[in-house]
Amino acid sequence: MASHGLKRARPAELVPGTVSVITARMDYLPSDTPGDWIEREWQRQQRPGEAVVSVYARGRDYHKVLRSRLQKLADRIADEVGPFGHRVFTDSAPVLEVELAARSGIGWRGKHTLTLHRDAGSMFFLGEIYVDLALPATEPTSDHCGSCSACMDLCPTQAITGAQRVDARRCISYLTIEHSGPIPEALRAPMGNRIYGCDDCQLACPWNKFAQRSPLPDFDLREGMADGTLIDLFAWSEAEFLRRTEGSAIRRIGHERWLRNIAVALGNALRASGDAAFAQALATRADDPSPLVREHVAWALAQGRR
Repeated sequence: MASHGLKRARPAELVPGTVSVITARMDYLPSDTPGDWIEREWQRQQRPGEAVVSVYARGRDYHKVLRSRLQKLADRIADEVGPFGHRVFTDSAPVLEVELAARSGIGWRGKHTLTLHRDAGSMFFLGEIYVDLALPATEPTSDHCGSCSACMDLCPTQAITGAQRVDARRCISYLTIEHSGPIPEALRAPMGNRIYGCDDCQLACPWNKFAQRSPLPDFDLREGMADGTLIDLFAWSEAEFLRRTEGSAIRRIGHERWLRNIAVALGNALRASGDAAFAQALATRADDPSPLVREHVAWALAQGRR
C-alpha cells in the first residue's frame, strides 16, 4: 500500500487515460451447495481434526477465472464500439475494489468491510475494467446493515474493530495467507482448525442466506479442500502440495506456510481432544528444515501438555 500511494484512489494514475470503471461481481458458491451450507460450515469448526479452507479457495484460482471472463467482456465491448483502451483487474493491483463496487451500485460496504448485495450476500468476487470510454455512472446502493453487529461479535480474533474497520494484523485470513512470519501466539488458539482463510464474518451475516450458486465448474470442490483431515494434509510433501494445488489460489502461500498453518490447527486439535494421533503427526516434522515450521510444531506439541 505504501509503495503505490494514492494510485489506488486515482484510476487514471494507475492506467493513464482511464475515464470510467466497469465493475462486476462473480458468485463463487459451488453449484451443488446445499441449502443448509452455513450450518454445515459452522459444524466443520466443531470437528478438530478437519481442515477448514475458506469456501472461495476450494476450487480453481479465482484470479484466473475472473480475469479471463473480464477480458472476454472487454472483447465483446470492442466488437460493438471498436478498439478502446482498457485494462482488467481482479484483486491484482492497487484498486479500491469495494469502494468502486459501492459507488457503482453492486452493493454496500458491510461492517466486515466486504461488499454486500441484497440478493447475493457477500459470497462473490469483484473485478474491474478500467476503460478510456466516458460511460454514464450508475447510482450507488444504500446501506442495509442497520444495527446488526453479528460479524463484529463473532470474529474469533476481534479483528473487526469497528464498523467498516478491520485490523489485518488480527485477521485469520491475513495471518494464514498474506503474513509470512510467525503467527502471534495469542492468535493461534482462536484460529481453531482454519488453515487457509476464514469465513466467520460471512457465515454470521444474515444477508448470506441469499448467497448465489455459481454455474461455473471452476468453483466445484477439489479433492481434499472441503473434507481433508489435518493429519493427511500435514503429510503432504512439497511436491504433493504443488501437485494438489495446481491452478488453486492456495498454491501462492507455498508449502512452508501451509505446514505452519496446519501445525497451529493440529496444536489446537491436540489441546481440544488429547488425541495422541495429532501429536504423532506433529512429531514427524519436529525437525523440519524450516525454522518457521519447527517453531509452530513445537508450540503445537506443547498444547498437549496443557
